[in-house]
Amino acid sequence: MRHGKKFNHLSRTASHRNAMLSNMAGSLILSKRITTTVAKAKALRKYVEPLLTKSKEDTTHNRRIVFSSLKNKEVLKELFDEVATKIANRPGGYTRIIKLGSRLGDDAEMALIELVDYNELLLGGEKKEKKTTRRSRRGGSSKGSTAVASETKEAKEDAPKKEAKKETPKADAKKEETPKEEKKDKNTDEEKGND
Repeated sequence: MRHGKKFNHLSRTASHRNAMLSNMAGSLILSKRITTTVAKAKALRKYVEPLLTKSKEDTTHNRRIVFSSLKNKEVLKELFDEVATKIANRPGGYTRIIKLGSRLGDDAEMALIELVDYNELLLGGEKKEKKTTRRSRRGGSSKGSTAVASETKEAKEDAPKKEAKKETPKADAKKEETPKEEKKDKNTDEEKGND
């Protein structure tokens, strides 16, 4: 019977379980999402969320408490510097568990556990908008055809500009040549007049 056993022991001794959860919490904080079994993900959520709450107030005491659980200076720095600023306005529920199905080898139920504030796909507000291009008047039902049409149109517009640039130096050269020829003609006329 399981009377009074409030948490999942995960078929491990206390020291093994604590070390495993500490390592998983460090991996979650550094990489923002990890894939594991559903049971471990649920145990990790209970382990890491109080640590995330403590990180919101950056004091020496809180740093020491969190370090006693995580035992990694790099993870501690990442947690208090970057993660804490991102979760500052959230009152709780810092992690999300998404079930992925079963693992091929042993049919264990797998899950993805991630920090809620770091999922750009679900946040929506931080998406980078694509630059819009000009569209032709001919129409075209698909986005691909309009993009191709706009690219070809831009290429055609660029081509005459390049040709115009090529022609202008030639025209300048001709203009420069004509005054020289006129000067030569004037000189020859003067020489003829003097003779």
